[in-house]
Amino acid sequence: MKEKSVEMADAKISGFFNKESEFKGDLTFKGSFRIEGSFKGTITSESMLVVGEKGKVEADIKVGYLINNGEIKGNIQAREKVEINSKGRVLGTIVCPKLIVEEGAYIEANCQTTDKSGPPSIEKIEPGKKL
Repeated sequence: MKEKSVEMADAKISGFFNKESEFKGDLTFKGSFRIEGSFKGTITSESMLVVGEKGKVEADIKVGYLINNGEIKGNIQAREKVEINSKGRVLGTIVCPKLIVEEGAYIEANCQTTDKSGPPSIEKIEPGKKL
């Protein structure tokens, strides 16, 4: 059931930027990818992205699943969920169905948890009308 969770084959790291790597551009990948270095640009994948403790990412991110232990600046959109661990930092926007934040994490972001059908509609409430 690929649409429910990341397959075990996708959980294996298929790409890696080490802590001394710097990359600017567009990153797309299959399988899972780990960033310990510096990245600026866009990241797109249906798989899992892991940002390690030394990772610094400034990007628009659209992935299946994100685990953050480093620093991310930008817009994050995940199909399944976003995990921000205790050493993780996020500045920007997060949109995902499930958001997990460990104690000690730093978040300065607009967060929206939503399912695949999109955000709920907001009805205008007339003044004086009882809810």
